Amino acid sequence: MRAMVFERPGRPLQLIDAPTPKPGPGELLLKVLACGLCRTDLHIVDGDLPNPQLPLIPGHQIIGSIVEIGSEVSTFSVGQRVGVPWLGNCCETCSYCKRGAENLCDKIQFTGYHLNGGFAEYCTARADFSYAIPSGYPDLQAAPLLCAGLIGFRSLNMAGPGKKLGFYGFGAAAHILIQIARHKGQEVYVFTRPGDQEAIAFAKSCGAVWAGGSDEKSPVLLNSAIIFAPQGHLVPTALEQVVKGGTVVCAGIHMSNIPSFPYRLLWGERTLKSVANLTREDGVNFLQLAPQIPIKTTTVAYPLERANEALEDLRHGRFTGAAVIVPQYIPEF
Repeated sequence: MRAMVFERPGRPLQLIDAPTPKPGPGELLLKVLACGLCRTDLHIVDGDLPNPQLPLIPGHQIIGSIVEIGSEVSTFSVGQRVGVPWLGNCCETCSYCKRGAENLCDKIQFTGYHLNGGFAEYCTARADFSYAIPSGYPDLQAAPLLCAGLIGFRSLNMAGPGKKLGFYGFGAAAHILIQIARHKGQEVYVFTRPGDQEAIAFAKSCGAVWAGGSDEKSPVLLNSAIIFAPQGHLVPTALEQVVKGGTVVCAGIHMSNIPSFPYRLLWGERTLKSVANLTREDGVNFLQLAPQIPIKTTTVAYPLERANEALEDLRHGRFTGAAVIVPQYIPEF
């Protein structure tokens, strides 16, 4: 099979011919139909996240068709379409796993970080960490649901039900979450890179009641805010713009250092939280909700061999919505 392989930080992904993997007893072998690109992929190849399993095939928002099933799998069938998220494995025995918080397991493994992912024509995944994909979603539109949607959904739940919600950054996750927030009757205020008029226009087209640069003040105090951008300086900025008793959620797996800030920004029973990965229950609940709204994703497709270009376009904010790697690229996408 063809695969894009990450060998070391600072070096572009390499297109290689690799052996097609074999599924273990509890695994699925998937023909990759689409794989969403995530900012976490960028953090991995940039070396921001330590100790990836090298050499590595990145990619953790995988839509695939089952071509072979392990001997212990009874929940899926050949030909079925499934999704594979960031959460790829856990110990199942620690106190976190036993209470359904496997996202905090100390022996956790992630797809496209510890386990080979979907920047390839085939991949394997544990069946009990895979999801059936709702039938109404084309492959390209379904891929961003597997991380941008799932971890964003967890972030939104942690932010609480307040009426006025702020988003710092408006990329793959935010353009999905604004649809859920509006479905719940919330007002969304969006803060983008200063001067990014394309992102501001995109946020407004998705239903934001206000959108501006992150260097601007919100026109109203917010009940909660979710920070998608990996910029630590946004934490005190967001705290300053939420009401007493409000919540600020840091949604990324990596963030630059948070600068010191005066205690008055936290005082008033404001809460600062981080989101750590996702649970399998998050996946079940979100994929049940998505077709009910229905959530629609805006995507840009890249063929497998252009994965490095996709990463650079993500780094510099050259597209709106979500990028998706397509091994069998069709230009009409």
